[in-house]
Amino acid sequence: MSTAPASEPRDPKPALVFDDPLDQQTSDDTDRGWGERTDGDSASDLKRFLDEKPPHHL
Repeated sequence: MSTAPASEPRDPKPALVFDDPLDQQTSDDTDRGWGERTDGDSASDLKRFLDEKPPHHL
């Protein structure tokens, strides 16, 4: 004769959300992550230009 083990309380399952996904702003809709630089002096601009120049533009 075996008895069933005591069941542990389960975490509630996440609820389904039926909102319009086009109403929400995604991370792609923002300017973050598009290579913006916080320092704005001309020396850093020149360094960035030379660092990011493709090899066929030497």
